[in-house]
Amino acid sequence: MTEPLLEMTGIGKSFLGVGVLHGVDLTVREGEVHALVGENGAGKSTLMKILAGVHRADAGTVALDGRPVSFAHPVEAQKAGVSTVFQEFNLLPERTVAENVWLGREPRRRGLVDSRRMAADTAALLDGLGVTDIRPSTRIRSLSVARQQVVEIVKAISHDARIIAMDEPTAALADREVGLLYDLVARLKERGVAILYVSHRLKEIFDLADRITVLKDGRLVDTMDTAATNPDELVKKMVGRPISAFFPDPLPGNGTGEVRLEIAGGGNTQLDGIDLTVHGGEILGLGGLQGSGRTEIAHALFGVAPFTRGRISVDGKPVRIRSPRKAVGAGLALVTEDRKTEGLALNQTVLANARLVLDAVRPGSASRRAKRIPEILAALELSSRGTGQEVRYLSGGNQQKVVLAKWLATDPAVIVLDEPTRGIDVGAKQAVYGLMRRLAADGVAIVLISSELPELIGMADRVCVLHDGRIAGELPGGSAEEDVMALATGHTPAAAGPTTPQTPDGAAKGAQS
Repeated sequence: MTEPLLEMTGIGKSFLGVGVLHGVDLTVREGEVHALVGENGAGKSTLMKILAGVHRADAGTVALDGRPVSFAHPVEAQKAGVSTVFQEFNLLPERTVAENVWLGREPRRRGLVDSRRMAADTAALLDGLGVTDIRPSTRIRSLSVARQQVVEIVKAISHDARIIAMDEPTAALADREVGLLYDLVARLKERGVAILYVSHRLKEIFDLADRITVLKDGRLVDTMDTAATNPDELVKKMVGRPISAFFPDPLPGNGTGEVRLEIAGGGNTQLDGIDLTVHGGEILGLGGLQGSGRTEIAHALFGVAPFTRGRISVDGKPVRIRSPRKAVGAGLALVTEDRKTEGLALNQTVLANARLVLDAVRPGSASRRAKRIPEILAALELSSRGTGQEVRYLSGGNQQKVVLAKWLATDPAVIVLDEPTRGIDVGAKQAVYGLMRRLAADGVAIVLISSELPELIGMADRVCVLHDGRIAGELPGGSAEEDVMALATGHTPAAAGPTTPQTPDGAAKGAQS
């Protein structure tokens, strides 16, 4: 067993007083693929950014070859042999492969860029990785996503990288392109390069990793040899917490109404074969990891990135939604994930924000419907100095209540809630949960998208779990968290039900979808 190339010991990090990492230890050896796994929000990205020099740790030490290091900038990390390939590529599309690889470090001859040498050096790097279908003179914009990723890895190698951290490297790749990444990882291992591999896809973890470190809520759960565990055990270590007890019980009659929303065969460039039904009074949960297709369904329903195939019906009537205005007209509402940039006009008043949709989409009935806004705000128990207060001065929980009021004023048939409790405290969360139950009792159909598994299975009557743009399976509300996580990572648990949309009592709705 070789000595660790990288040792991160007792790493702690907080943002605005909120702890994100708590005493995390990580060791990576030369020529090792070390997987870093955990739920959304477990602290994986923060730990990687500390290693990359994007953030500085508040506590703990980082050592390379036994020598302490501290990176104040990614350039310092690269000079020390640590490179990171982030999920979002950092390439200039109008420049060539060689120009991107050596950007800012171009070889020079007599004061000018030595293009011939730069191309030759790039060709040597590509050849060393066994890449024969990329030319140094090719412009980045003409390459596929997989080939662009190869260029990012070549950039890392050009810095004499000894450690390469890869953040969700296959998230944007088609299945047929994943094999190329596997080949590159194998060649990097042969060269003794250590790879820190972050992925939600269990198959990749077990295909590639020598060891696995599990993080949960910013803390180290375990580090184990891949050969000594299995997908079921790993999922349990990733989840491992009981469902919170503060979710309100369903009110009588929840989920027993008529079908209010139906999607049959919905698809576009990001989604395929989406079949869903939601009944009046029902809360349907959409689970899955980041990039699985949850938010993409919300955007498709709301006409932001519309379905290009399949059909949508609202209250039994077929609708064709190609814009948010059409979605509102059809009786849909969308509470977006990012309330500050997508849901609110922060410099405007509570009342102006609560009227935003009415004034923009339903001007003819805006005045009549707006009369209900004070009543809606009171029912939401908004804490403010009045409807004339600017929204930017409200707490996160109260800002979220204003977003909800904006949509409730439209009397929607279906409300899509994308991460409705993100960034708000427990008391505000309970208020949102209570409102969801009351809306369901009034016959509204609710689609809940949430990365918090306790919230998802504690509030939803049914949970449809997405993986790679498809519905991987369906589970009843209250299911085990590990079953949801297993479906989300492409591993089918025994408890997974059929993907055919079902009624709350479990009867298949094949005739409708």
